[in-house]
Amino acid sequence: MAETLVRTSPLQKWTEHFAGLPATVQAAVEPFAAMIDLRLDPGGPAAADVAHHLGVDLPASASTWVETDTVRVIWLGPDEWLVTSSVTIPQELESGLREAVAGRGAVVDVSGQRTTVSLTGEHARDVLAGGCSTDLHPSAFRRGAAAQTALGRTAVVLLALDDTATSYQILVRSSFAQYLATWLLDAAVEHQT
Repeated sequence: MAETLVRTSPLQKWTEHFAGLPATVQAAVEPFAAMIDLRLDPGGPAAADVAHHLGVDLPASASTWVETDTVRVIWLGPDEWLVTSSVTIPQELESGLREAVAGRGAVVDVSGQRTTVSLTGEHARDVLAGGCSTDLHPSAFRRGAAAQTALGRTAVVLLALDDTATSYQILVRSSFAQYLATWLLDAAVEHQT
């Protein structure tokens, strides 16, 4: 009988390291999420069918994201999105999107490619600003904003989760996750209260 493998984050063992951060900046490893790369013509019928399937229109503006109770859709390019879900398994999310696309685009499961870290607290923006050239001021980077950027020399997808610069989600390639975790811990040291 075949064993079922449980998917985990490459940062699963970093929980206790993150627990030592000051209250002004907290990092946490988020649960494994399904991630599907979606490519299609944003003006074509497949986009409408995918929007109907997901319950939300694909973001049309650069560097934005939208969500429902079950999925988040991140704009990656003029004809590319990353669809994530922490409540749907990758096979189901991919299968549903493939059915909606119906051969009029590309649907690829990239769930194992990235892991997710949340960064919160009154100094979260200060920590990120120490290694990121993106303008993270709330007037420029508010809830619904996304950036493909470098953070501490690591390529990430950075999402603003609120309008006060105190809550972010960082999607990092799994192979760079431990490097980024070490960088975040080091960058947070100066914000000890």
